[in-house]
Amino acid sequence: MKQQISFRQYRAMDLTIFTALLCLCESLITLGATRWFTGELYTLSITPAVTAIVMVRWGGFAAIPAVLGAFVFCLVSGATLPQYIIYCVGNLAALVLTQVLCRDGWKRLHENVLFSMLYGLLTAVLMQLGRFLLALVMGNALNVCVGFIATDVLSTLFAVLIVWITRRLDGVLEEQKHYLKRVAEEMEKEQQSAWSDDFGQ
Repeated sequence: MKQQISFRQYRAMDLTIFTALLCLCESLITLGATRWFTGELYTLSITPAVTAIVMVRWGGFAAIPAVLGAFVFCLVSGATLPQYIIYCVGNLAALVLTQVLCRDGWKRLHENVLFSMLYGLLTAVLMQLGRFLLALVMGNALNVCVGFIATDVLSTLFAVLIVWITRRLDGVLEEQKHYLKRVAEEMEKEQQSAWSDDFGQ
């Protein structure tokens, strides 16, 4: 008999997988950028994209990839302590969107492609805005603060693209309580259909 896992165990496993993949990819991308593309003005981070997905799946738990993605970026790029604070705390600004996604608001991502692309865009922009405002409060020069937005255009485009792609994949960009309930109902219908066919025979 198969042992079933609890909802909390499933959530922990799901968050662990997404965060581990994020940290690995973020490390490789940042390492490549700091070693081979040091002259480039733009940076690429998948943290906004992963945070956008996890925010749909688990709401406020998206704070985990938002912070850890920033931490890994800072660690690999050799950031200073103030930069750690700016990136890790500033990224949390994206969690404002949990209010938009609650009460089945996430379903609009599947119903309207423009809304899904706007969601990916806002996730990245809010992170950048959070870093901009925090850097400003911490006394950085305006041109330095603007750099937290201007150099992250590629990350924004990547977030929009990933959200657009994942909305087409079954169960990926879906609130997970809803997903598990939907899958259970579909399995129950299949079993009832199988029983009906067997009985009919």
